[in-house]
Amino acid sequence: MERIGLIGAGRAGTAVGAALAAAGHPLVGVTARSGASRERAARLLPHVPVLSADEVTTRADVVLVAVPDDLIHDLAHTLPLTSAQYVVHLSGAHGLGPLAGLAAMPVALHPSMTFPGGAVKLDGVMFTATAPDEARPMVERLVKALGAQLQWVADEQRARYHAGLSHGANHLTTLLTQAVGILREAGVADPAATLRPLLAATLDNTLRSGHHALTGPIARGDVDTVAAHLSVLRDRTASTYAELARATVELAAADGRLDPDTVARFDEVLERDRTGEAPR
Repeated sequence: MERIGLIGAGRAGTAVGAALAAAGHPLVGVTARSGASRERAARLLPHVPVLSADEVTTRADVVLVAVPDDLIHDLAHTLPLTSAQYVVHLSGAHGLGPLAGLAAMPVALHPSMTFPGGAVKLDGVMFTATAPDEARPMVERLVKALGAQLQWVADEQRARYHAGLSHGANHLTTLLTQAVGILREAGVADPAATLRPLLAATLDNTLRSGHHALTGPIARGDVDTVAAHLSVLRDRTASTYAELARATVELAAADGRLDPDTVARFDEVLERDRTGEAPR
């Protein structure tokens, strides 16, 4: 199995490194500069020596660059890489561009997973890769060893791919935080317990059926209900609700569930929320 060198002891890097080690890939070293990184490396990679970046690189067959996106290019270009090695970054947003010009074979490999700072099970997780054809067998071996899934995305589509993940995952956190706040303001003692079964069913149905899973007042054409919602919401939450309502009206209209007159009524209510007065 390939020897893995880990550059960076952040949450994603240490989790992936620990999973690779558990799968039998020897980790030859890790870099850790901050106190938090050293603590994380000691906790998740207790038998892996903390070394300089040059030492890690020279010992490895695969150099895993697990640093923030904006640092990948500059850091990777300081490493003493050779043509016999692979250099792999974990960024979802970037393709092979930050690794261009290096002697090693470049790979962009992103796990569709959140990393809270501890060990993470990666079996079944989808890894999205971009790599030259010559690197594909190595990528397939790594992902297979993790028990994960693998898909390939073209280099020019990496930003679009990552936008889809961020919009679905990161913005979901924003949306749910706002929803919990609304329920608390309404006097609900346990917003999480109230939302959990509804959200679980909605997520499962939407992932299975797409926009056909849409339910609720917009899908039913309940314009007055949406107007009532807008009347009690404030500030950023109100604008988020209104913007998502516009997108939902478009979905329901494209699906044939809303007739043109109902769409126009929704547009009027939502435009009034935006401007403070009904459109002329």
